[in-house]
Amino acid sequence: MPFWYDGKNKPLARNMRTKATRQENHLWYDFLKNYPIQFRRQVMIDHFIADFYCHKAKLIIEVDGSQHETDEGMRKDELRTEILEGYGLKVIRVSNKSVDREFDMVCKYIDQIVQDSMGGV
Repeated sequence: MPFWYDGKNKPLARNMRTKATRQENHLWYDFLKNYPIQFRRQVMIDHFIADFYCHKAKLIIEVDGSQHETDEGMRKDELRTEILEGYGLKVIRVSNKSVDREFDMVCKYIDQIVQDSMGGV
């Protein structure tokens, strides 16, 4: 299913690519950028900007900081995930702490999700 995006977010998405967090850059430059199945950064979907998106796997990866651990942050994330899943996408969340402390495990987790979504290709 094709998805709608809010064109007003284009400058923000571009800015977010240039001002990515240290953890987003680590995941991008040390894993996703050269992953055998293409990922893109800061992709506009609906009125959201996904941190990382893989079209072939229909997968969104969100790298979450501490603001996502608050009650309000969790409620917003639940709504966002529900809307994005309505497009047939899978949303996974990894914390900044996980990227910092368990980078290899995060990469293996993402790889497993991608492989599962593509039938083990």
